[in-house]
Amino acid sequence: MCFDYIIVGAGITGITAAEELANVLDKKVLLIDKREHIGGNCYDYLDDNGNLIHKYGPHVFHTDNTHVYNFLSLFTRWNNYSHKILFKYNDTLVPVPFNFISVDKALPEDSEEIKIALIEEYEINEKIPIRKLVQSENEHIKQLGNHIYEIFSEHFKKLYQIGDDELSEFVDKMFPFRMSYDCRYYNAMYQVEPLHGYSYMFKNMLSNPNITVVLNRDYNDLIRIDYENKRIFYEDEEFNGHLIFTGMIDEFFKYKYGELEYNSLILENEEINGKTFQDNSVIYYPNQYHLTRVTDYNYLSGNTLDTTVVQFEYPVKYDRNDKEQNIPYYPIDLKRNRQLYEKYKKLSDEFMNVTFVGRLAQYELLQMDECVEIVLDLINTKFSEI
Repeated sequence: MCFDYIIVGAGITGITAAEELANVLDKKVLLIDKREHIGGNCYDYLDDNGNLIHKYGPHVFHTDNTHVYNFLSLFTRWNNYSHKILFKYNDTLVPVPFNFISVDKALPEDSEEIKIALIEEYEINEKIPIRKLVQSENEHIKQLGNHIYEIFSEHFKKLYQIGDDELSEFVDKMFPFRMSYDCRYYNAMYQVEPLHGYSYMFKNMLSNPNITVVLNRDYNDLIRIDYENKRIFYEDEEFNGHLIFTGMIDEFFKYKYGELEYNSLILENEEINGKTFQDNSVIYYPNQYHLTRVTDYNYLSGNTLDTTVVQFEYPVKYDRNDKEQNIPYYPIDLKRNRQLYEKYKKLSDEFMNVTFVGRLAQYELLQMDECVEIVLDLINTKFSEI
């Protein structure tokens, strides 16, 4: 078959691109992924007891973009789900992002003074950067800022395996303090989970016969890249269509300038008798144990089964040569990595017939809705003109 587009990576970015190219632009699309399933890290499945498990860690869809929500609603019905997370710091469970309830939980002896100081200084519902709290001249606000900074510092150091000297680069990425009693993790207009799971939704998105899906194949087995002449070959014949690459941009260029850093995870699942295992869907452990978080999946799926599956998550550095650590999850947003990415980005701009898009290709911690939004915009602009 002659393809107009070849897409590398069957995660949410690649699947959205395949669906739109096939259904909106009536293009022939080849979608390649080296894993045995579609969905990338959003993949989920039912176990033998009917528990819906997110294989690569919990995913919660959230967005303020009505266009993106309506688009995905063509392929699934939804369960409303307001995600909340707790950080267990020492022996206290604290809602995050920090809010007035968090103050009561984390600093009970000083909570009233701290809340009064916050109300005098800031507006209700305002979001205050942690750096601003730490630099405050008010001793109560500063006390709060230092406490939050301490908790998040432990979290980032464990998650990304970084030292104190690199921590300062993450301060502005810490969740701002919320001047409210709202304990929801997200404030988005739409907070939902696909009724039958992400994999079911993705399968519906790929139902057009214009889409050919090839799994369990590394793209390097099918595609050869002539870097000097900027030409793409598919099965030894020059490909005159367009390539959409959603994988790691440094891998595409054979690590010419070195490897970008990614965080990876080791996940262990355990089936537990009982409807729930813990007091919340997700609990983080910033300063206890080696694990970073524990997920109780009955909360996410809304199951009323007499068993639940609990997932224990351990952070490791990504290592492409280690089968237990060779799945990239999060780009590690340090200055040296951003500088390295810019070198690869400059190279990518020379390939007019290749589009690099998605979390790994753009080396950016994009959320699911952002990935969909970027692709929908590309369909209406760049791809509609090809």
